[in-house]
Amino acid sequence: MPKHRTAPAALAALAVAPALVVGDATSAHAAFPQPVVVHDHFRPFAEGVVAVTYDPAVPAGSHVAVSVVAEPTAADTLGIHPDHATTEFWVSFTGLLPSRAYSVHLATGACGPSPADAGPRYQNMVDPVQPSGDPLYANATNEMWVDLTADEFGGAAGESTVPWRVRPGEARSVVVHAEHTHTTPGIAGQAGARLACVNLPL
Repeated sequence: MPKHRTAPAALAALAVAPALVVGDATSAHAAFPQPVVVHDHFRPFAEGVVAVTYDPAVPAGSHVAVSVVAEPTAADTLGIHPDHATTEFWVSFTGLLPSRAYSVHLATGACGPSPADAGPRYQNMVDPVQPSGDPLYANATNEMWVDLTADEFGGAAGESTVPWRVRPGEARSVVVHAEHTHTTPGIAGQAGARLACVNLPL
């Protein structure tokens, strides 16, 4: 089962990182995915913008930090891609609307002018029926979800650890949604309107 916990202290260090950081693949075996850290302030869409806002519920100028870390295994030291591995996703925000619910989902496409451009949610086992609303596929183990509620100052942070690694090139962003994620059959995985999007170099 994925772990979910808030971790503002762990993510505070990301604020000093460059806006877009990708681990140096030469520092470890090339078969092992390197950590990815992204942080930026939300802005309206334009070419090259990392963090895109589509709705005032994620105000322009609010800040996001995202960290994606694949956990090393014994197979990595041998240069073998493991059958079983884990990935930890951390997200942190400042400047959101106070006391408001949000959720963050890993998505297959890059951010674009329209919220829909990021495409469907990334799934480890892909549902043959899309859009996916079957809890067998649309769940917090097969997808990456982080449900958040901003505090009275507009800050929010949380994480999800999933028992898989992202397939290279198949997940390109995280999308910020207007509600916590639904789990009811037929609407499982849905979380209201897409408010914002953050590009990830995965």
